[in-house]
Amino acid sequence: MQKVPDVRRAWQVYILRCVDGTLYTGITIDLEKRLDAHERGVAAKYTRHRRPVRLAYREPQPDRGSALKREAALKKMGRAGKLALISSSGP
Repeated sequence: MQKVPDVRRAWQVYILRCVDGTLYTGITIDLEKRLDAHERGVAAKYTRHRRPVRLAYREPQPDRGSALKREAALKKMGRAGKLALISSSGP
């Protein structure tokens, strides 16, 4: 019997919308914990002074390597590409 992965503990690529309207892209294995760290100002220097932040997009990945590759691809998309991805993903 194949083990069903726990989606809450899967690698995630995520995009945050910061209070100043900028977007932050990152990866994590525990999205809830990472979002809490961003809100407390201890997750990333970039978001520390741009709180509050709001999760705008997330995408599960099978492993860390895939998450890193997808994060790099998203960062290359630029702001317009990220906004298009966010709007196409629904609410």
